[in-house]
Amino acid sequence: METSIDQETLSKIKALKKMKRNASMLLGAAVVLFIIAIYFKIPILQAFSEAAMVGGIADWFAVVALFRHPLGIPIWHTAIIPVKKNEIGENLGSFVSEEFLNREKLEIKLDEFNFATKASDWLSQKENANKIANAIALNIIPGILKTIKDEDIKRFIQVQFKEKLEAINFGDWVALALQPLQKGNVKDEFLTNILGVMSTELSNNKELIRKKVKQSTPFLSFGLADKSISEGVFNGLQEFLDEAKNPQSEIRFKIDEYIHDFLDKVKNSEEMRIKINDIILGFTGKKEVQDYINGIWDEIKLSITNDLEKGDASSIKNNIADLIQLFGNGIQEDPIMLNKINNFIKYDLLTVLLNNKKVIGDLISSTVKSWDGKEVSEKLELEIGKDLQYIRINGTLVGGLIGLVIYAFEAMYHYFLF
Repeated sequence: METSIDQETLSKIKALKKMKRNASMLLGAAVVLFIIAIYFKIPILQAFSEAAMVGGIADWFAVVALFRHPLGIPIWHTAIIPVKKNEIGENLGSFVSEEFLNREKLEIKLDEFNFATKASDWLSQKENANKIANAIALNIIPGILKTIKDEDIKRFIQVQFKEKLEAINFGDWVALALQPLQKGNVKDEFLTNILGVMSTELSNNKELIRKKVKQSTPFLSFGLADKSISEGVFNGLQEFLDEAKNPQSEIRFKIDEYIHDFLDKVKNSEEMRIKINDIILGFTGKKEVQDYINGIWDEIKLSITNDLEKGDASSIKNNIADLIQLFGNGIQEDPIMLNKINNFIKYDLLTVLLNNKKVIGDLISSTVKSWDGKEVSEKLELEIGKDLQYIRINGTLVGGLIGLVIYAFEAMYHYFLF
């Protein structure tokens, strides 16, 4: 963007210099003609060149006097723009606030313009929606990611996570989740499956049980009792599980009674619910869980950055563009919304604008006053100086023509009267 501005400024500088050169060359030509006329005694050419020089020099003075002192000499009423900068700012601010910010005029213009319809038409075009999405994806989102502090976001996530968890009664959740176990068929099937898995795992880890028993037996037994003890432990556990699988066994009745008591406490005991909540909240307070929570923002940020780097293939950018286009199409098809938007701009927004028109005028005035006079003069000359050089060119040519007219009248006067 900066390169484009620089090139545009450079183009204006070149154009201004070219027009100044053309105007000066024309004035120089008038000077040359004047010298020729004097040398060869050509009255008509002398009259033309004299008037052309006067006109060219006068208009050069007038144009230069707008922006600076001619030849650096501080002549009265020259360098008008830098000297009168503050007055120009006040007049501009007053003009905008009094003439431009006028309710009647603005309401007529707003009615003619129909902002809502034109805006919705513009937004509904895919090309325009992509332009806005690109600006958001390339500038706004990365700017936000750079501005916000990662520590603040992580702290916010942790606080929110903790507050949300503390607001949840996990006891109710556990009671609700375990409620199906109070029904006979579901409970029996669940217990049978669990006991079956335990029995299988017991068989698969028989050798491990033997090793654990050996490590626990006295050294002086010389391993003679290891096998008997390990077999006894294994067989006892296996018999217990086999008996528990039978829904009519005494062990199964005791297990059912234990489950019933536990579910009743979960459902009706406030103390049990507090214990469940404390267990879960204590788990979430562990370092591993906190590290995971902190990593959530890092993952989100990395995902957003990686997606935006895809350019036109970015899903975030394309989704934003689709939403903008959908919004534009939606407004187009909703006359009530169109009317609301136009009325909001026409009455609410316009009222705020008009109530602050003096502030706007003062802002314009103070802004112009804060500018450097020389810089303002140079910028204005760059914008309008090229066109003002035509005044010099016209002054030289028109001055010469007027000189011819005066010379003609003078010649006619001498011819008829003398």
